[in-house]
Amino acid sequence: MPEPVTSPPRLGSGPGRALVAVYAVFALAASARAMVQIATRFGEAPVAYLLSAFSAAVYVAATVALARGGPVARRVAYAACGIELAGVFAIGAFSLADPAAFPDDTVWSAFGRGYLFIPLVLPVFGLWWLRRTARS
Repeated sequence: MPEPVTSPPRLGSGPGRALVAVYAVFALAASARAMVQIATRFGEAPVAYLLSAFSAAVYVAATVALARGGPVARRVAYAACGIELAGVFAIGAFSLADPAAFPDDTVWSAFGRGYLFIPLVLPVFGLWWLRRTARS
């Protein structure tokens, strides 16, 4: 007797809900941090603060895309998670190689050390979940 064909889980179901919740927390935290930094201390570390704002935009895009689902949102989520992973690696490495370039941390500095390395793990889990829930 053939095994029943089961479809992959929906993007926003099961672990996907937790993923959206974590991305939402990071979107809120990164947005608030960037707004405060830019409004109060922009002259101290403009590159770091603009990178914080950029990471916030990436987290917002990922949150919305993962929550919405659908073909276009899935492509946006893939792009956001890929940009996040590349950003964490690039900014993480650069911030350790040249600490003077980052007088203040960003979300992605030192591979997300200030956020318990969640920024390093989150896009990997996001990309895995997008792949896991893809239609064959």
